[in-house]
Amino acid sequence: MPALSILIYDSTSTASPSPLPLASTGKCYCEMKRIRAYLLTIIFCTIHIAALSPDGLSLLAFKAAVSEDPESSLAGWTEVDDDPCRWPGISCANVTGYADPRVVGIRIFNENLTGYIPSELGTLLFLRRLNLHGNRLTGPVPAQLFNATSLRSVLLNDNLLSGTFPAAACDVPRLQNLDLSRNAIAGPLPPALRRCRQLQRLILMGNRLSGVIPAGIWGEMEKLTQLDLSSNAFEGPIPPDLGELDSLGGTLNLSHNRFSGKIPSTLGDLPTTVSLDLRFNNLSGEIPGGGSLANQGPTAFLNNPGLCGVPLLIPCEVEAAPEAEAPGPVQGSTAAMSTDKEAAREGERGMKAGLIVLISVADAAGVALVGLVVVCAYRKMKGRNEGCAKLRSDLSGRRIQRCTCCGEAAAEKGEEEEEEDSASSSSSSEAAEGKLVAMDKEFKVDLEELLRASAYVLGKGPKGIVYKVVVGEGTAVAVRRLGQGGVGGGRPKEFAAEVRAMGRVRHPNLVRLRAHYWAPDEKLLIADYIANGNLATALGGRPGQPALTWPVRLRIARGAARGLAHLHDCSSRKFVHGDLKPSKILLDANFNPYVSNFGLLRLISLITRPSSSAATPSSSSVAAAAGGGGLFGLPSSPFLDKTNPYSAPETRAAASRPTQKSDVYSFGVLLLEMLTGKPPEAASSSGEPGVVKWARKALEEARPLAELVDPTVAVHDVHGRKEVAAAFHVALACAEADPEARPRMKTVSEKLDRINCSNKLSVKFKMCD
Repeated sequence: MPALSILIYDSTSTASPSPLPLASTGKCYCEMKRIRAYLLTIIFCTIHIAALSPDGLSLLAFKAAVSEDPESSLAGWTEVDDDPCRWPGISCANVTGYADPRVVGIRIFNENLTGYIPSELGTLLFLRRLNLHGNRLTGPVPAQLFNATSLRSVLLNDNLLSGTFPAAACDVPRLQNLDLSRNAIAGPLPPALRRCRQLQRLILMGNRLSGVIPAGIWGEMEKLTQLDLSSNAFEGPIPPDLGELDSLGGTLNLSHNRFSGKIPSTLGDLPTTVSLDLRFNNLSGEIPGGGSLANQGPTAFLNNPGLCGVPLLIPCEVEAAPEAEAPGPVQGSTAAMSTDKEAAREGERGMKAGLIVLISVADAAGVALVGLVVVCAYRKMKGRNEGCAKLRSDLSGRRIQRCTCCGEAAAEKGEEEEEEDSASSSSSSEAAEGKLVAMDKEFKVDLEELLRASAYVLGKGPKGIVYKVVVGEGTAVAVRRLGQGGVGGGRPKEFAAEVRAMGRVRHPNLVRLRAHYWAPDEKLLIADYIANGNLATALGGRPGQPALTWPVRLRIARGAARGLAHLHDCSSRKFVHGDLKPSKILLDANFNPYVSNFGLLRLISLITRPSSSAATPSSSSVAAAAGGGGLFGLPSSPFLDKTNPYSAPETRAAASRPTQKSDVYSFGVLLLEMLTGKPPEAASSSGEPGVVKWARKALEEARPLAELVDPTVAVHDVHGRKEVAAAFHVALACAEADPEARPRMKTVSEKLDRINCSNKLSVKFKMCD
């Protein structure tokens, strides 16, 4: 059978075509088909790449620099789609003078990308926000990245980046937020850092930075509101010009370094709302006490072996003055000197004794005088730093006092001594069984009247039942029945001592305890009745009532903060609340807040503890234990909900105890709920509530404020936006995972009071439109 033939010829040839056998050309034909398909693919891809914008090509360079993408987060970055604005993690905006939108944001975070940061990202001329945190990117931060001169926020934290601090970042005119924390960046900070005048947030914690921090650069950074240099290897003295950071807020964190020398007194020039963290360094000498340094607690200075002073309760050694030289022999009559040497010796002895007494009296008087001068100077300086004014009006028109305690603790102490004297002289009448004991003279209700009065159940829970009881001429009180909790019974004195301490705490923003009753099978607490419900129901929305406005929410936050600050710092026992949440913030008809249920957890732990478990403590030991609630925490209680989303992470463990710093955390979550309208979700034992993560992430991404605020709250004016932004900063500072990084409640209260204190307040915040 003859072989089949196929005509293959060159169309440009003039020669006649010569047929070739198909058998000999089959392989050639298949190869040509593959080559043709390959050429078509190249042409197709070339057309698409040519269609990509310069921004798209720069993004493909980043994709090429990624060696591993386990979550396929960049799978949608493909040449087939020539519009990078549709790619995952990319945001664009219209730019004047350009027909097509330009790339302004890259958000590829927590995706475990492995690779490096290519310099081509610096060609994105309109890139404003770069967020690559939470990946596994290595290598240095390329200086060419900062050729993108529109950058405002660069978040590269939680990677494996190395190299040195990118000094080129300080040449970007609009860069406000630079976070390089938790990487492996090493070397000293460059003097070029002084050019970063526009920075508002500089976070460098958890790197390998070392050397002496350059002095004379911080005064140039007038807009800096947050600075964290902790967990590095910085050494040498703390730069004195850090005290010139007038816009700083939150915490100035220099902890876990190798700083040495004395704490510069200029740090006292920082705003009084700033919390210092100087822990775990090699600082020495006396802690200065002026300005904002006077507001710092002992935790700010821990683990500096050479430090001493008032905050640490460590006395500083006073160098002994050189002894005065004995006067030389007096030139005079030798005859007088030679008379009766024994009498002269006796007179000398008497003179020495008298001189010693005189010197001792003079020393005591001198010490007292110096102490008086120091106290007066401190009070004068503290008064100067109190802020806008000693007395101001809140939005309801009530006069409020700027100082947190203002002598109330001393008054409570005097009242405590008076009550204890009267109690001891009346044969412990307050400890008598079956007696209704009034806490103040204004409460004139006896037990029979209370039992006959009409009662309405307000709430019921594991801590007991709460009733509204109308007594007398229509006066309403709240009666909490603690129930049959006295297992083992027999401790009325301990119960009475604890309740007396609660009753002495008086503040306009704390629910006042009026009376109490004790019996082996019945315990009652009688307090003021606050008629307008609580913050939880107000935030949830009541039928027929409008949502809480921003001024009202700010008033509630301020009042609650003042009440908690008073509990922590001004009450005689330094109370811890331990269970703060919106339902514990009661509201009156004018939406003034009242913190309720303080001291309740400890009281219940006392009455539910079997009497055989321990001997009945003395009143002094009870006071110490209650005071420990402020300094060392409350005892762990079975009534404390460990899954409560308002509780701090450190209190969710089985044997943990709430502390004052855990109260601060709860207040931060509560404040975030007031701002966002989002109730917190339950968190794990080590995690944080969803609203905290969400708000912190929004801050890092510099999202518009309108996306964060409760949509029922209308804040349109610039002043209102600044207030809301400042409140967000306060809330997130309170909700820090590290208890030592949280401010004290007194500082929180001062920050909230200063939000609209004067036009001088400058709140730097990313989350604005």
